[in-house]
Amino acid sequence: MFEKILIANRGEIAVRVIKTCRRLGVKTVIVYSDADAASMAVEMADEAVHIGASAASESYLDADKIIDAVRQTGAQAVHPGFGFLSENPEFARRLEKEKIAFIGPNAHAIEAMGDKISSKKLAAEAGVSTVPGHMGLIDDTAQAIKISAEIGYPVMIKASAGGGGKGIRVAYSDADVEDGYRAVKAEAQNAFGDDRIFIEKFILEPRHIEIQVMGDKHGNCVYLFERECSIQRRNQKVIEEAPSPLLDAQTRKKMGEQAVALSKAVNYDSAGTVEFVVSGKDKGFYFLEMNTRLQVEHPVTEMITGVDLVEQMLRSAYGEKLSIKQDDLKIKGWAIESRVYAEDPYRNFLPSIGRLKRFYPPLEGKLGAGTVRMDSGVREGDEISMFYDPMIAKLVTHGKDRDTALDTQAAALDRFHIEGIQDNIPFVAAVMDEARFRSGNITTAYIKDEFPDGFSGVEATTAQEAYLVSAALYAHALRARRAGEAQAGNAGDWFQTDWVVILGGKQYPVYFELGKGEAFLKLGKSKHTLVTAWVPGNNLFEGTLDGAAFAVSFHQKKNGLHIRHRGVAKPVTVCSPRLAELYARLPEKEAADMSKLIISPMPGLVVSMDVALGQEVKAGEGVCVVEAMKMQNIIRAEADGKVKTINVDAGSPVAADEIMVEFE
Repeated sequence: MFEKILIANRGEIAVRVIKTCRRLGVKTVIVYSDADAASMAVEMADEAVHIGASAASESYLDADKIIDAVRQTGAQAVHPGFGFLSENPEFARRLEKEKIAFIGPNAHAIEAMGDKISSKKLAAEAGVSTVPGHMGLIDDTAQAIKISAEIGYPVMIKASAGGGGKGIRVAYSDADVEDGYRAVKAEAQNAFGDDRIFIEKFILEPRHIEIQVMGDKHGNCVYLFERECSIQRRNQKVIEEAPSPLLDAQTRKKMGEQAVALSKAVNYDSAGTVEFVVSGKDKGFYFLEMNTRLQVEHPVTEMITGVDLVEQMLRSAYGEKLSIKQDDLKIKGWAIESRVYAEDPYRNFLPSIGRLKRFYPPLEGKLGAGTVRMDSGVREGDEISMFYDPMIAKLVTHGKDRDTALDTQAAALDRFHIEGIQDNIPFVAAVMDEARFRSGNITTAYIKDEFPDGFSGVEATTAQEAYLVSAALYAHALRARRAGEAQAGNAGDWFQTDWVVILGGKQYPVYFELGKGEAFLKLGKSKHTLVTAWVPGNNLFEGTLDGAAFAVSFHQKKNGLHIRHRGVAKPVTVCSPRLAELYARLPEKEAADMSKLIISPMPGLVVSMDVALGQEVKAGEGVCVVEAMKMQNIIRAEADGKVKTINVDAGSPVAADEIMVEFE
């Protein structure tokens, strides 16, 4: 095995690779940018080398600096993680020339499969089912519209060198193509330095299912079953699972064998993923692309197979024969992964950057009937930067079946507490409880179908109301009793009173008896027994209500205390019945009219300002483009108006909630 490797990446994947290397006794070198100088990966690695400024183009995408770091440290190999240079064939060739092992596939395979146009041709030649589309390059918008009409709408416009949900638009009309073609080219050039575009038929009611493959340098290759990745937003995966609730054994075998056939056609010799679009109606499947690297969602495959894919990549790169035979591989249980992103689900999932003031992930290991795994590259106090992907962590759970894995995931999400930035945990937690998702009857349009107006939280069930009310009451009453004890100079065993819990504006009168680690409450006509070890200062409240285990988290926000359970997140106040009466009489505060202002919904960079002083603007018309975390966001006018002032120019940084344009 290698004695020392260099990891040319950052964040959770760098930490993930370090963990396997430690187990194998392999020393690690991490490269880092200015933004990552105090990162978890830098702390964990045996050596660290600074390679430049925060922008990826000046650090993680600079092959010269990475190769210099290899020379400085005497590393024998480079693991590229995912993103950055992981699918760059020239980088792989340079390493080969320098006699440095690349812990990934050979340059030929990366080149052949990394280009979505050539990969489809190779897939067809290898007997793999492919989606109808235009495989040649497209020169301009007019040609794109003509091709789209010939294929038949809807079509998908994709960057040839794309990945990670970047450089993709679905078009349902000529007008969509005109807008989408320009946007995809711009995103492709910015993200990948390659603006080539192709167009293919968009399969209605599609499911995104991918096959994990693993090859070696001796011609051996196996498939490690499938992952269902249909829960996507803006073509970015959010929740993944293995196996797929759709596939039967016969379809799984066909897809796996086609994935291996394609891999062998390019002498594939590492971990890779062959992605398919699959019809939920007839299980017909069509090749989409091959990702010639380790995937973000690889943990769910590891959980159901027991295979460490990073270890297999290291062994293959070192020249070892694959020790796994196809017949050795079996599916054991079910695994679910949620990507925890730094984004605000209540504001159309816009990026949220800043410092992690509180970061308490759920503990790894047993939880209920399942198991929890946490893959993260951050700690409390770390900063989520505008320069990189907004992912904070990957929460993975495993159980004997899908229901167990889902129940464990939901329980683990309840025990995840973050403060300082917005996160998408309320949204993914809401999905875990949603009936259609639970049924497994999903498509890539699931989020769009089930949350057509975006996410504004979900209404609490009767059980959730009891959890939230009892937790808020216990916390308030315990503090009140302690304050009384301190004032009186003695301690009492019981504390009894009537309270009103105001949860999201709704009042819940409750009779409450507080004991030592337990409480009894009467909520409406229902009586409940609460048992907990919670103490003040803990933002996570765990306990049992009538014997059922639950967890809720408290968040201190500008307007008071917020409490969360699953997808329910509401402001909470506990007060006396008299004070509750006064609250009920207060008039509702009218929301300010913001229609005359164009406000940046996130911190980022103004890519373009598309209006001028005095210009008449219609509702829905694009005013400017703001880029954050590698995504370009078109900011549109909410109402008709005439531009009065422009406060920022193209190329300027902008803060969240900063006024960029004002109408008369």
